[in-house]
Amino acid sequence: MSNRIVERVADFLRRYPPFNELTTKDLKHLSSGVEILYKDKGTFIFRENEPAHAFFYVIQRGAVALRMGNGGDIIDICDEGDLFGLRPLMAGENYKLEAVSQEESILYAIPISEFRPLIQSYEEVGNFVIESFASNTRNPYSRFAATDSIGMLPPRMSVRAETPFTEILPIHPRKDLVFCTLQTPAQEVAKLMTAHNVGSVLVLSKGLPEGIITDKDLRNKVVTGRHPIDAPASEIMTSPVITYPAKMTITQAQLAMMKNGIGHLCLTEDGTTETPVVGILSKYDLMLALGNSPEVLLRAINRTRKIKRLKPIRNRVEYLLKGYLENNIPMSITMKLIAELNDACIKRVIELSLRKEGKAPVAFAWLAMGSQGRGEQLLHTDQDNALVFEDVPEGDSEEVRLYFQGLAKRVNKGLKTIGYEYCPADMMASNPNWCKPLSEWKKTITGWIHNPGKEEVLLSSIFFDFNFTYGTRSLVTELSNHIFSNVDAYPMFYYHLASGALQNPSPSGFFRQFLLEQDGEHKDFFDLKRRVLMPFTDAARVLILSHQVRSINNTAERFEKLAELEANNREFFFSCSYATKALLKFRTKQGLLHADSGRFIALDTLSKEEKIKLKRTFKILKELQELISLRFKVTSRVL
Repeated sequence: MSNRIVERVADFLRRYPPFNELTTKDLKHLSSGVEILYKDKGTFIFRENEPAHAFFYVIQRGAVALRMGNGGDIIDICDEGDLFGLRPLMAGENYKLEAVSQEESILYAIPISEFRPLIQSYEEVGNFVIESFASNTRNPYSRFAATDSIGMLPPRMSVRAETPFTEILPIHPRKDLVFCTLQTPAQEVAKLMTAHNVGSVLVLSKGLPEGIITDKDLRNKVVTGRHPIDAPASEIMTSPVITYPAKMTITQAQLAMMKNGIGHLCLTEDGTTETPVVGILSKYDLMLALGNSPEVLLRAINRTRKIKRLKPIRNRVEYLLKGYLENNIPMSITMKLIAELNDACIKRVIELSLRKEGKAPVAFAWLAMGSQGRGEQLLHTDQDNALVFEDVPEGDSEEVRLYFQGLAKRVNKGLKTIGYEYCPADMMASNPNWCKPLSEWKKTITGWIHNPGKEEVLLSSIFFDFNFTYGTRSLVTELSNHIFSNVDAYPMFYYHLASGALQNPSPSGFFRQFLLEQDGEHKDFFDLKRRVLMPFTDAARVLILSHQVRSINNTAERFEKLAELEANNREFFFSCSYATKALLKFRTKQGLLHADSGRFIALDTLSKEEKIKLKRTFKILKELQELISLRFKVTSRVL
């Protein structure tokens, strides 16, 4: 490769992590070994179960889809500057996904043999690659302060002052060690593994580690016939065993495994083979360590006896959220986990409130609505909720109504205590209009559907995202059945709902510039919620309701279900789902960064790449709104 081409490759790579951590000398050396590949649209880079390549890939231009084998669901779409195909570097295994070019693309194939030494030389490079591989996403820029889920890249930056989640999360190795002696036959070692359901056995001599035997060792050395089944452990073990100190973080453990190409760590008192073993750690243990924290929080929530004590636990949920975002845990998983923890907090507030108010006189159900109902409330934003209770004889109705209004006020106050602000529009169960018996709710919703003015459409759109949180589910089922039977009887309602979905202002002007707020408290800020996220949410709602699907509230999941229902629009709806999750993650990161809701964005804080990739979601939104306009025959909308 000519020096001029090497310079061009290096200039491109240094714009993106982790290559921006390299010295000029190391970057040029790496660039000299890069292969430049051109791929037509629809070309496979690799397929599921294909043997590992000698390279991983960076997209110089174009886009590549990562999806399940045989044309299955799209897991991710990578574009300029994104890394993919890291499995050969990390695990040396066959590919688990397939990669196919979405458009004409130019790829830089990075030689693994040249890149691997850099992982050991640059800690930040190693951390980045670990996080990228672990999250199965295309842009885990968790080491960089101004990044987000849609591949938005900052300029070259120093290491964050804030400590990433996995760098402070300790690991808990297994202490119930399974071990053998140097003389133990291979067959007995296999029996030990089976009996204890483990993938490795330590080989000890005088209490100190001499080696380790894994199931891989048995496959490669005994099952293949290289050694007989009665061969002593000393002949089939891997030795010397690699040891580390017991006090490690998840990041340190991941790096240790990756640098040494091993799946188990032997932990000793001082990290050497000269002191006794105190634990063993496997890749599987690391996965469990990352997944245990929500369980710990859930137990803490359920044990709480006072509402005010839920607040520090709820703050820990936010800390968990930060960790998931910094480690680029996929948004689908993050949303589900945070939604479960949010629901647990609300349920506990209701349970503790019931202890104060006394047993409910009749069955009732608490409904979460809005972003909380959709499982999209990741930050501490305001409350949207309602209460429906069982109908009672007219003579008892006032007493029952007063009870539930008192309960609702107590619950809403409790939710505020733990961090959920009151709804500015008073769409809360403490408002008598949002705390009614089933028959009145049916009457109200019938009115919204049959007389859909602008206010009615807004109210119904919020209510259609409700999620049962606590109480008697049959009340919610009956209410849901009533909603759908009314919509069936009055299909014109879809037109009004679609019209409402097209009323939010456009995110960009004629020359594709961002349209900013013109006045008020947020003058010159970009309203991410109203101009981008809400239109995606509103469109998903009317489309999924038109298919009579009532069990899916989450916007991204609604688009994924639409992809399943409408084969001809499959790829487009997956793009909508991806854009929604990306925008939610971007908003959440902005909110955490600025300690607010993340709704209003100061554009001068974003890099050029961030703005470009935000605008890519605008294009998807424009196509989505055109689809809504055509399908429901809505002839006008706010532009």
